[in-house]
Amino acid sequence: MKNYSENESLQYHIQVGKNQVGRYVILPGDPKRCAKIAKYFDDPVMIADNREYVTYTGTLDGVKVSVTSTGIGGPSAAIAMEELYKCGADTFVRIGTCGGMQRDVKSGDIVIATGAVRMEGTSREYAPIEFPAVSNIDVTNALIEAAKAKKFSYHVGVVQCKDSFYGQHEPETKPVGYELMNKWEAWKRLGCLASEMESAALFIVASHLNVRAGSCFLVMANQEREKLGLENPVVHDTDMAVQVAVEAIRKLIREDMERGNK
Repeated sequence: MKNYSENESLQYHIQVGKNQVGRYVILPGDPKRCAKIAKYFDDPVMIADNREYVTYTGTLDGVKVSVTSTGIGGPSAAIAMEELYKCGADTFVRIGTCGGMQRDVKSGDIVIATGAVRMEGTSREYAPIEFPAVSNIDVTNALIEAAKAKKFSYHVGVVQCKDSFYGQHEPETKPVGYELMNKWEAWKRLGCLASEMESAALFIVASHLNVRAGSCFLVMANQEREKLGLENPVVHDTDMAVQVAVEAIRKLIREDMERGNK
């Protein structure tokens, strides 16, 4: 494929070149979160700031690691993963926010995804809909162990991914609201923990590229608890999810070194 970047040594969208990122990359959506996440690294340096993509690189335990924002939704997240892969990355941890779907998934909890419902469009341009969007087991186990070690309240299971934020929150106003509401009830009955927008695309792209990907989220609120009149504050601070991601990467670094997989 032709490189459309003015500088052909850099990837077109993220404006990052080979050797400028580590193999381990944290993927928030919001560009403003990158600087906050980079503070957990040793000697972080901003590498690029282009469109929705901000990248910092530093080290953890002496190993190069990076953080790159992806913007909102599957299309931009898939672009980030594709281009980071071309720069040498092979292990990705998505962090962000989600909305709880089960009654016991409360504001401020952490959700770790084992798989994602592919109710979005990006993954369909990579794999038939019958192919499941699942996280990498090593990344997922590292996230679980990190959440346990931090003593955070967490949940592990399937999340739902969609392309329309307002389709989730105001389905009755949409011409296809009947379908959105019926499927929402189905996902709830099947035990979906939370709703978000990127993991399905990232998991499928990771399968395509044969790389590792996992996801952890802060639960901002839970509209199902709101409907039931249960306590449902809105929580914005994603620092707990960031801590889980950082500690998970430290664990993966140790495991990879022990296996000789440097």
